[in-house]
Amino acid sequence: MQDLTVALRQFRKSPGFAATVILTISLGIGANVAIFTLVHAVLLKSLPVANPASLYRIGDTDDCCVSGGFVSDHGDFDLFSYKLYRHFEESAPEFEELAAFQSGHGTMNVRSGPASARSERTEYVSGNYFSTFGLGAYAGRVLIPNDDRPGAAPVAVISYQAWQAAHGADPSIVGSTFYIKSQPVTIVGIAPPGFFGDRIDSDPPALWIPLNDEPLLNGETSILQQGEANWLYALGRVRPGVGIGGLQAKLSNTLRQWLATQTRYTINGNDARIPKQYVVLTPGGAGVQNLQQETGSGLRLLMAISGLVLLVACANVANLLLAKSATRRTETSIRIALGAARSRLIRQLLVESVVLGCAGGAIGIAVAYGGARMILSLAFPDATQLPIQASPSLAVLAFAFLLSLITGMVFGIVPAWISSHSDPAEALRGANRATRDRASLPQRSLIVFQAALSLVLLVGAGLLTQSLRNVTHQDFGIETAHRYVIHLDPSGAGYTIARVPVLNEQLERELSALPGIKSLGLALYSPLEGDNWGERVYVEGRPDPGPEAENNSSWDRVSPHFFETVGQPVIRGRGFTEQDTATSRMVAVVNPTFVKKFFPNQDPIGHHFGTFEPKYSGDYEIVGVVADAKYSNPRDPVRPMYFRPGAQFNTGLKETRVISAETASMFINSITIRYTGDTASLESQVRRTLSNINPNLILSDFKSMDYQVAGNFNQERLIARLTTLFGVLALLLASVGLYGITAYSVARRTSEIGLRMALGANRGNVVALVLQGAFFQVGLGLAMGVPAALLGAHVMANQLYAVRSYDPFTLLAAVLVLFTFAGVAGFIPARRAASVEPMNALRTE
Repeated sequence: MQDLTVALRQFRKSPGFAATVILTISLGIGANVAIFTLVHAVLLKSLPVANPASLYRIGDTDDCCVSGGFVSDHGDFDLFSYKLYRHFEESAPEFEELAAFQSGHGTMNVRSGPASARSERTEYVSGNYFSTFGLGAYAGRVLIPNDDRPGAAPVAVISYQAWQAAHGADPSIVGSTFYIKSQPVTIVGIAPPGFFGDRIDSDPPALWIPLNDEPLLNGETSILQQGEANWLYALGRVRPGVGIGGLQAKLSNTLRQWLATQTRYTINGNDARIPKQYVVLTPGGAGVQNLQQETGSGLRLLMAISGLVLLVACANVANLLLAKSATRRTETSIRIALGAARSRLIRQLLVESVVLGCAGGAIGIAVAYGGARMILSLAFPDATQLPIQASPSLAVLAFAFLLSLITGMVFGIVPAWISSHSDPAEALRGANRATRDRASLPQRSLIVFQAALSLVLLVGAGLLTQSLRNVTHQDFGIETAHRYVIHLDPSGAGYTIARVPVLNEQLERELSALPGIKSLGLALYSPLEGDNWGERVYVEGRPDPGPEAENNSSWDRVSPHFFETVGQPVIRGRGFTEQDTATSRMVAVVNPTFVKKFFPNQDPIGHHFGTFEPKYSGDYEIVGVVADAKYSNPRDPVRPMYFRPGAQFNTGLKETRVISAETASMFINSITIRYTGDTASLESQVRRTLSNINPNLILSDFKSMDYQVAGNFNQERLIARLTTLFGVLALLLASVGLYGITAYSVARRTSEIGLRMALGANRGNVVALVLQGAFFQVGLGLAMGVPAALLGAHVMANQLYAVRSYDPFTLLAAVLVLFTFAGVAGFIPARRAASVEPMNALRTE
C-alpha cells in the first residue's frame, strides 16, 4: 500500500506524463482485447449446452449444402443422407444420442396469424436434437423423437432471439399456428436464451423443424428419403469410456459396408471408390466449425498483428519511463545513499509500472468494446441476430487484467533495473554533472526495436491492401453498375412445378413494365451470391471417363435476357430466346472454360452432353458460348460452367434423385434487374409488384450487384483495414518514441552542441549531426525489420491474392514511409538544437 501511495503521488505530480503513458497503453491493450474478444467468441467458446466435452461430430469439414453420391474425391465423408444417418444411429450404441441437422440453413416464407408473410431462416433437425445438446425449453417444450415420425403433426421450436425480435416476446406464441410454406405448423416451444443453434452463424435459424416434416414442406422437391442425397451433419454425445479412435474406425467401416449396399454407389465403376471412404470424429462442443474455418486464419493473423502493436506501445512507454527516471536520478541516488535496498527501489518502480498498465487496461476495455463492435459491423454488415457479442466476457476481462499486469512488468522492468543502479555520488555531484547515462543504450535499442516492428506492420498492411485491391478490382466477367438483385422463394409461396412457368412469365412481364427497368433476368442463382450447383458431365460419343475423372461442372438455369442483364456477352453461337420452350429441343450455353475442359481444340457448337449418368450424355445440345464469369468463389479461377433455359424440364430422367434435383432447379431464386431510374423507389415498386402477383410471394432481400459482389470480401477488407490501422498506430508510436529520445538526447548534449557551435559548427552541421543519430537508429531497425517483414509476409501468404509475399515495391514503400516519419520526428528536435545560443549553452557549465 505504501508503494501504491507513492506511485499515485508521483502521477499526481506529473499528470501529463501519466496520461500519455495510460493512453499509449490503452491503445495497445484495447487492440489486443478487441481481437481476443472475437477470438474467444469464435474460436475458443463452446456452445451453451450441457457437458460440451462429450459431444463429437462425425465429420471435420464444411461441405454445405446438398451433394449426390460420393461427397468428396479424397474419401472424407462429412455429409450424410437421412438413411445413412439412421443407419449410424442404429449401429453405433457408443453414442448416448446421435442427432442430425441440415447442413445449410434454409429460408422459408412464414406467416403467423393475420400478419403478412416474412422470410425466416429455418433448419431441419432430428427429434432428439435438443436432448442431444442437453437443452430444455424456455417456454413450452422442445422437439422430441415422436415429433420426428412420419405422419406426426407438424411442429416447430422458435429461437428465443426471434421470439423477442419478431414477436415482441408474446407468450401466446407457444401453441399458436404458423404457416410455413402455406402449411400449418404448431409452435410447441421457445428455445432457451443464448442458444443460437449448432454452429456460429451470422444469421442463425429462427425455427427448428423436425426432419420428417421436410416432405410436407418441400413437396415434390423432397430429399428426405433419397439414400444418395447427402445433406445432413451428424453430431452425438459419446458414452463415458468409449475410445474415440476405435469408434472412428468402426464408423468408417460401417460407412463402407452401407455404401456397398446402395446401387448409386456401386454402378459405373464407383464400387472401386468405396474402400477409400472414411469419416473423422471431431470434438463437437463448439458445434460445426464452418465460421471458425473461414475466419480462423484471419483472426489469428489479427491477434499476431495487435500483439506487435502492443510491443511497440510497451517500447514507447519504456522509453518514456527511462526519460522520466533521468529526472528522478537525484531522488533515487539519495535513497540509495540513505540505505534503500535496490530490490526495494525496483519494487517501487514496478508497482508504478503495473498501476499504469492496469489503468491503461481499464481504459483499453472501453476501447476494446468499441473496437469489437466496429469489427463485427464490418465483418457481418447484414447480420440481424449475430450470436457473437462485443461485450467482454469474464474470460475476456481476465485476459485484459492478465495482459495489463504483464504489460506493466514488460515496459517497467528495464527502467526499474537501470534506475535502481544509480550512483549515489551523483546526488552530491548534481544531475547535470553525471559522468554517464545508463539509460542511453536501452533507449536507443528500444527505438531500433520499434522501427523493426513498425516496418513489419507496414509491409503487412501494404501487402494486404494491395491484395484487397487486386481481388476487388479483378475482372469478374459481369457488369455491376446499375444492376440490382432480388431474391424470392416461389416454392415457399406455395407454387408447384406445374405453376412455375406461368409465374416466371408474370414476373418478367410485370417487372419489365416498371419505369426505368431496361432488362431483367431470372436465374436459379445470380453471380457471386454464394451459391453453386454442380454435376458431372458426360459428352456424347465418348466413353465413360470413370468415377475418378475430374468431369464436374457448375451450372445455372437462366431466362432469355439474363446474359444481357448481367453484362455477360455471347461470344459464339447464340444465347437463349423465347423459342427455347418446354417442348423445343433441350439446349445449353457454355463458357470458354467448359469448352477447354470438355472440347479442347474443337468447335463446341452442335455437340451434345448430359449430366447425372453416362446414359444421359446426349440430352443437351450446345448452341452458344458465353464469356467467362465468376459465379461462386471470386478468389478461385473461373469454373467450367453451362447454362440451361429456365423453361426446359428434362422429362427423360428416370431416377428419383435426379428427377428431384431437376425439379428443384426449376424454381428460380433470384432476379437481376438493369435499372437506370431513381433507386430510392425501386425496392418499394418491386415489393408492390410481387404482392400484386401473389401476397405470399415476398422479397427475401434487395441489394445492388455492387453490394453483392463486395460482400464476398468483407473478411479481406476488415483485415486490410485493421492491419493498416495497426500499422499507422505503430508508426506513430515509433515516431513519437524517436522524437522523444532525440529531444532527450539533444537536451543532454546542450553544452556539447554549444561548444561545437562556438568552435565554428553552423546550424546545418548541428541538424545533420542530430539527424544522423536518428537515421542510424532507424537504419538498424530496418536491418532487423526487413528479414522479419519478409518472414511475416511468407507466413500470411495464404491471405494474399495475386501479390507476391516478397513484393519489392511494397517493401520499398514501407521503408520510405518509415524514413519519412523518422526524418520528421528527428528534424524537430534537430532544428531546436540548431537554435541553441552557444553562450547560453556554455553558461550551464
